[in-house]
Amino acid sequence: MGFIRKQEEKFALKLLEWRYKQQQSPLPDKNILRQHAADIVSEAHKIARQRGENVIAILKDMISSNH
Repeated sequence: MGFIRKQEEKFALKLLEWRYKQQQSPLPDKNILRQHAADIVSEAHKIARQRGENVIAILKDMISSNH
């Protein structure tokens, strides 16, 4: 896995943690949360390829609206 992908996953993880705290929900196990972040990043890359949009913007949108 490349450096940028790792950074995207770390960013997604931070966004997910923030989202859970905003919803006052307990955080899932760290490994589950990391896998969820990796899945979201993969999906964001698919969307970016289709639409030609920025991956980070897609991540923000996906996490803030759906999770």
